[in-house]
Amino acid sequence: MMGKASYLLCLCLCLASAVWAIELQAEPDYGPVAYEFQWSVNDPHTGDIKSQKESRKDDKVEGVYELIDSDGYRRIVQYKADDHNGFEAIVQREPTDIKIPLPEPPKKLLAAKILTPVLPVAPLVHYAAPKAIVKQELSSGNYVSVSGPTAQYKY
Repeated sequence: MMGKASYLLCLCLCLASAVWAIELQAEPDYGPVAYEFQWSVNDPHTGDIKSQKESRKDDKVEGVYELIDSDGYRRIVQYKADDHNGFEAIVQREPTDIKIPLPEPPKKLLAAKILTPVLPVAPLVHYAAPKAIVKQELSSGNYVSVSGPTAQYKY
């Protein structure tokens, strides 16, 4: 039976030989890197207006993007990045006559009440029963609509 000292010595020798077995290799040179792209969106219905253009040659990246902020101003960001200076951006904002459409507020219910269904006697651990919503609507005649996960009733 080996003693603790022999065991530790054997373990250290195994670890040292494993460290020497790792050979470090330089990352291969994949050649010059270059790309260009651009895209844009112009949806006057939602007010979503934006664009971007970017190019890269080796380690130099240059680009510009524009968008219409929620207050109607146009934001223009010109940026560049390289190994020497890092990332630099110039941001400009200018007013426009573009009006961003506001979403319609949700329609109010005259009356709403949440009904909880009767649960079985044994509690269920991973189940939450869906809740039914009762709402009263006014139309050509008054009626009550009850809707649940599987059925709807009007009376």
